[in-house]
Amino acid sequence: MTAYSDTPAAPAAIHYRIGVDVGGTFTDLVLARGDGQLQVFKVPSVPSDPGIGVMNALDAAASALKISSRQLLEQCALFVHGSTVATNTVLEGKGATVGLLTSDGFRDTLEIRRGMRDDPWDHRSPYAPVLVPRYLRVPVAGRLDKSGAELEPPSIESLERALAIFANAKVESIAISLFNSYADSRHETFYLDALNRTGDQPWISVSHHIVPLIGEYERTATTVLDAYIAPRTVGYLRSLDARLHELGLTRPMLLIQNNGGSVSAMQVANKPATLLLSGPAAGVGALDIARQALGSDNLLSLEIGGTSADVMLMERGTVPVSDQLRVGGYDTALPSVDIHTIGAGGGTIASVDEAGLLQVGPQGAGAVPGPAAYGLGGTLPTVTDALLVLGRLKPGPYAGGAVVLDEVKAHRAISEHVATPLSISVQDAAAGVVRLLEQNLLQALERMTLERGVDPRTFTLIPAGGAGPMHGACVGRTLGCATLYVPRMSGAFCALGMLNVDVRHDLMRAFFHPLLAAEDAGLAQVFEQLADEGRALLERDGFEPERIRIEAELDLRYIGQQWAIRTVMLPGDGVAKIRARFEQIHESRYRHIQPDGVIEITAAHTIAYGVIDKVEFSKQSASDKAPSPTDTRHIYMDEDYGWVDAEVYDGDTLMTGMELVGPAIIEERTTTVCIGPQDRLTVDEYGNYVVHLNHASRSNT
Repeated sequence: MTAYSDTPAAPAAIHYRIGVDVGGTFTDLVLARGDGQLQVFKVPSVPSDPGIGVMNALDAAASALKISSRQLLEQCALFVHGSTVATNTVLEGKGATVGLLTSDGFRDTLEIRRGMRDDPWDHRSPYAPVLVPRYLRVPVAGRLDKSGAELEPPSIESLERALAIFANAKVESIAISLFNSYADSRHETFYLDALNRTGDQPWISVSHHIVPLIGEYERTATTVLDAYIAPRTVGYLRSLDARLHELGLTRPMLLIQNNGGSVSAMQVANKPATLLLSGPAAGVGALDIARQALGSDNLLSLEIGGTSADVMLMERGTVPVSDQLRVGGYDTALPSVDIHTIGAGGGTIASVDEAGLLQVGPQGAGAVPGPAAYGLGGTLPTVTDALLVLGRLKPGPYAGGAVVLDEVKAHRAISEHVATPLSISVQDAAAGVVRLLEQNLLQALERMTLERGVDPRTFTLIPAGGAGPMHGACVGRTLGCATLYVPRMSGAFCALGMLNVDVRHDLMRAFFHPLLAAEDAGLAQVFEQLADEGRALLERDGFEPERIRIEAELDLRYIGQQWAIRTVMLPGDGVAKIRARFEQIHESRYRHIQPDGVIEITAAHTIAYGVIDKVEFSKQSASDKAPSPTDTRHIYMDEDYGWVDAEVYDGDTLMTGMELVGPAIIEERTTTVCIGPQDRLTVDEYGNYVVHLNHASRSNT
């Protein structure tokens, strides 16, 4: 297919755009050429130094183009990166030793949280360990009231006492979160300036800069998490940025943020907590490409990699952004794409617990040692090993040759750790592993749809990632979806999306006033100030005025409510339109409104976009030939169909206009598509796969 053309282009005649996604198992690179063609490269990740995986992917791309890595980077017009470094720092507990400067009486905010649990009946499950021990949560002088008026001044003496404690504990990073600093930041600024004057505090996170939000716990928790990940995350980014520029990159490296937009490495260094969803959040950009190709605004993505599965919902062309994100049990209040993630991927480990029950996940084998079938030292059975035993995967080169699958090692791992303990056959054990994984995937999809009152039957499911198209048909059929859409590049879904997201800056200001009184209270002036700040940031990024787009939003709630709802504010909107939009969201979320309720504003938000040129799928030449299978394999399909004979197709031979009926396996370079009996697959005008799922029972087929 032309989407994967290996024909080199003349170096002087083309500019490249590159998106690189570092996952737990593979590092994906998508290259957009000046002639519109897209190419995918996949190499194993290097968890000890993710930058090595990035450089290896660049070398692979340059080799395919028959140019040097330096030539590739010198001609690179856009380099976007998504990484799990920030996320893994939290999940692995490998962050910095943090000292917290707080207000007197608020030392235990992190410990108390809000006194709420996700499950009100579960009083035994412990919270995640507090990131800052109590002796390093040190009160300093100074107090402001809710309007920002000073009740007590700050003092250098209290800071010096705190620094003595921090020095003794070898604190590596300092977080500053003072009471009511959202209303006025001057006390936090006082301590920040004092710390900067000492010259020996390299990592400082300040709440009014990170998230100037009412809510002492959320603001403090976000600031502490930022300080916790800063040394490792920023250190990695600076090192990678330097390596890329030494090799010839002339443009700033952009990073994917939680909010689905990108930002320069230089600017994100001041707020690394915005990278906690870096990578998965780029799925927004990929969904937008699929939306344009399909002509449908209701999409549901299931992106399955080596260690996790991410579910994202696009309704009416929009993916929601939330101010509530939890990573590893820790809360943040930064704008984040609404993604539900579970530990379910190709490298997810299967085991039998002490009660004799089969478990799949959440632990994963990662890139090293990886599944047993990789032959890299792993001995525990994973989903990939089960798929190999069941015939859905074949022995030999996998993921574009990044690894080689060994069926004997996979069979041994399933036998020793699953089949023997359960006293069942290896095939039944492998089928149980896949069945349990797909049940977990189904529940993740139901959480984003049925639990929110969304009917999945009206959505197209996009299975993505290296493992998504393997499970998409089985899971989609059970969920009730009628159609799957499988892009050829689904194996590098997030890396593709990185080339399709704008630079984005989120700015906010606390603003407590009734909606009816907002105009008199100066809301327009607040938005004007925030818009000016956003434009200044984008101009610093190099965007011309015609490439800048500004949007405004309000946090609204009824008087007495604890949580606010983010509501879009369009130019020229009056109170009636804003109220109607708020109540539409409130009705959808809570199933009721207060027709006579007083609505108040709690914050004003401005989103400043730097618009980049988008990528899109290229149209392909149609073929009037019938598809020709390369092989027939006996595979296990699912609990309903059991073992079936499936025709196997080489994806490179399937052209626009071709159709085939399942059961079938389509082997792509970065993924494998599996469809069930009587599922009908067509190749659309962009060379991607549209699968119409068969919902008839086995007895009727």
